[in-house]
Amino acid sequence: MTPSATDPAPQRPVVAVLGTGTMGSGMARSLLRAGIEVRAWNRTHARAAPLAADGATVAETAEQAVRGADVVLTMLNDGPSVAAALDAAAGGLHTGQVLLQSTTVGPDATAELARRTAELGPVYLDAPVSGTKQPAEEGALTVFVAGPAAVRGRAEPVLDAIGRRTVWVDEAPGAASRLKLVVNTWVITMVNNIAECLNLAEGLGVDPRTFLDVMKGGPLDTAYLQGKSAAVLSGDLAPSFALSTALKDTRLILDAARAAGVRLDLVEASAERFARAEAAGHGGEDMIATYYAGRAPDATAG
Repeated sequence: MTPSATDPAPQRPVVAVLGTGTMGSGMARSLLRAGIEVRAWNRTHARAAPLAADGATVAETAEQAVRGADVVLTMLNDGPSVAAALDAAAGGLHTGQVLLQSTTVGPDATAELARRTAELGPVYLDAPVSGTKQPAEEGALTVFVAGPAAVRGRAEPVLDAIGRRTVWVDEAPGAASRLKLVVNTWVITMVNNIAECLNLAEGLGVDPRTFLDVMKGGPLDTAYLQGKSAAVLSGDLAPSFALSTALKDTRLILDAARAAGVRLDLVEASAERFARAEAAGHGGEDMIATYYAGRAPDATAG
């Protein structure tokens, strides 16, 4: 993209990555492959330590990670964890930095985080991502961004490294977070739809592979249907997106919908399924473990 008159041509920035879980570590590695210097921090230091082998500087504190960085990328669990990370990093944050806030936190928390960031100095970009573990590791996420156009040039090297596509939504923070909730509504209802189809096939004595074969290649088939079903049938529920995180996002969607006067029956049902599966011990597994919420009570243990 041609740089704007208010921002210089993109350079390779120094990026502090706060949060190196499944998504954050993949994004950090994508930045490193692009030749960008990365300083990584995680509240549990052991989760950040492996990134040293990939070339990242692993910081002991959030303040050390952000001090002197051009861009600060936050990929944590929720609004409170982002707020806590900003508080921990406050001594190293300053005017001239860009905060690329990629955790899904919902519109209310976005407004509060933008206010807090303005007090600390950096420019806040509301930048949630669409994608799971593999796209994060491959630099193939879709990033929704809302924030001042004047800092696009500074953010673009980072966005280009972590994502296949960047969608600039608006200049006002919050617009990207609202779009992310709409996208997640589609994903959440789809994954529960897949789980229920597998549940019903099992209950009716239909081989689920026959169902998948019938769907394959037709207008209603998707790679998501085939991939998530294969995970259930193989028993490989290693998380590309954890069920507990999906439940957190589902609750954010419902909160936003209620505030907007919108009733979402399917999302409410999805929240109930996720909660049952989490209670049965599947919170750390991939979100397709919602499948277990539809099995007989004596089978929900996995």
